[in-house]
Amino acid sequence: MTTTANVAAWVDRYLTAWTSAAPKDIKALFTPDAEYHERPYETEWIGREAIVEGWLSRQTWQEGGWTFEHEILMITGDTAAIRGTGVYKELGTFENLWVVTLDAKGKCSTFRMWNNQV
Repeated sequence: MTTTANVAAWVDRYLTAWTSAAPKDIKALFTPDAEYHERPYETEWIGREAIVEGWLSRQTWQEGGWTFEHEILMITGDTAAIRGTGVYKELGTFENLWVVTLDAKGKCSTFRMWNNQV
């Protein structure tokens, strides 16, 4: 069963990976066959290598700096819902809803995000 502490630790590692852009940090978040889906964009990254490649293609989004605040809304079994707000100096503000499924080792097997620019 996934706990609040597991989810919080995973989000912290996610933010570290987003900041570092180090493939090893990104890979450490996901299972080998993980799925990463994002709306309203048509992001459908299947497999850890595709996720790494996709993340690295978005590093320019961070230019000028960014911040991210979040809260865990709920956890049911191995799945958590997380609300976040990302503020990017160059891109604007985005409200996010993440639905994340973690395995027994704390790695994400399914990541779904709904992004809304405000």
